[in-house]
Amino acid sequence: MTVELKSKSGAKRAGDVEYFPSGRQTYLAPLPLPTSEHPFCPYISGYNETFLDFGGGEPNVFSYQLWLGVPFTGACIVAFGFPLLAGFLFAVLGSNAEEIYHAIIGCFFAAWRYAVVMWLLGTFIFLLVWFQAHNLFTKVIPTRFNRQRREVCFMPDGATEPLFVPWESLSAWVVQAQGATQYGVIRQYGMGMGFEHEGELVRVEFQCGSVQLAISNWEAVRGYMEYELNDLSTLQDPLGLQEPGDPPHEGLHTFRNARTGLHRRLREKEVGRIYAFFWYVYHVMTLWTLPNRLVEWEIKRIAKVGRRALPPAMQAWSEPLPPEQWAKPSSELLRLSAKVKALCKRYPRTPITEIFAEVYRNDSRT
Repeated sequence: MTVELKSKSGAKRAGDVEYFPSGRQTYLAPLPLPTSEHPFCPYISGYNETFLDFGGGEPNVFSYQLWLGVPFTGACIVAFGFPLLAGFLFAVLGSNAEEIYHAIIGCFFAAWRYAVVMWLLGTFIFLLVWFQAHNLFTKVIPTRFNRQRREVCFMPDGATEPLFVPWESLSAWVVQAQGATQYGVIRQYGMGMGFEHEGELVRVEFQCGSVQLAISNWEAVRGYMEYELNDLSTLQDPLGLQEPGDPPHEGLHTFRNARTGLHRRLREKEVGRIYAFFWYVYHVMTLWTLPNRLVEWEIKRIAKVGRRALPPAMQAWSEPLPPEQWAKPSSELLRLSAKVKALCKRYPRTPITEIFAEVYRNDSRT
């Protein structure tokens, strides 16, 4: 996730929709109005009472589970799933036990070499992806949100000095796009933030799994800046995998805590044995605790190599201010936010972008 420059023209505001051939871009800000989505953001890498760092975070277990588990699972399906499917087809066709056995064995010996090659090739490709992501941890300067100053600091690629923008003028948007391939329609979602600087858009964008998740990421940042969220665990640990005294990052301790929590939920009958079975299947197919161990190793390596130093101007800007110097939200933001919250309470099922548009239409002072 890097900060880029892109040509930009035309001002937008929350609730505006911009269409393009393969999808649409929906704006959430400016102004940073409440969205009513549950805040969640795995991209927060730094957090204190003064500022929040977005991007340039720490390694996470899920990424390793994805990079290691997808090739391994695919290989297992080819090596074992296809032979079992062949045996099932022979059984359906009325073959005897010996013929079914020979079908399974023959299919296995025909497929296992391809499975091994697919596993090794897939793992190699994902290692290249990991290497690129690992380098970003030590080279990228995150976007920093200072809630005492109510400003945001961007450090574009190749720039020597940071750029600062007032929080309430920052743009935020959600992108929904789709395209047709030989495998069907593929949908993609993303979230971005940025501002116009000398005729260009300084922006940071990243992919999300859904529109709701993209809005949740924005809501985490907005809630922090408006002093509505003051606990990082509610943003990054919704499953409660961190126990008191644990390191702040993921690792072996989160796996142990997750397994302990699973057994507790089984005893209390919150989940059934089928859920527990597939929990174990998932972790076996993602190589058990290996992703957790690799996260701990990578975090130690990043600490040894060191992250990119912040520019002096950004360091000075990040210093805490006395309370009497803290910036205050504008009267316009307070007024419109109250109207958004009232409409969300009255019409909880209405999309938030429609709420934004309705508030602006009915506000006589905009």
